[in-house]
Amino acid sequence: MQYVKELRFCERTSRVWDAHSPGVLQLPSGSLVRGRALRHSIPDGPRPDLGVYLQGRDPGDFDWDSRWVRWPDFWLPSDSKELAVILREVLRRSATERVEIACTGGVGRTGTALACLVALDGVPGSAAVDYVRHNYARRAVETPWQKRFAKTFVKPGSLL
Repeated sequence: MQYVKELRFCERTSRVWDAHSPGVLQLPSGSLVRGRALRHSIPDGPRPDLGVYLQGRDPGDFDWDSRWVRWPDFWLPSDSKELAVILREVLRRSATERVEIACTGGVGRTGTALACLVALDGVPGSAAVDYVRHNYARRAVETPWQKRFAKTFVKPGSLL
């Protein structure tokens, strides 16, 4: 029985990111999500199982499962309800799979989406931006409207 438990643990951990890899953010629940900049080549190592790409234009095809969120640089997502659905999928899948969130620079839109994800994972919206700036990138969430969006993404008492 102990062997089966250890095997399941190894199977789970072999499909997630290394917590010490660049860009990897540990969520409050313990799940790991990688943020990155699309302008840089993909890092060495394992590929994502799911990628969420925050771009003003369709980023094209990837060799893994991917979602595109229309999100112009320095602005907000075109459809916040679509973002909520995708981030809930990210939260669910990141417990057992390698998931990445990326935009061109890996800071503004990516940081905002990560802050929204942290809020979905239980951190109050007022603390979500600070959590991401402390644990992912200190310049994450670039504009005042991105910060406001992340802080109010999960409304108290809502089922978003």
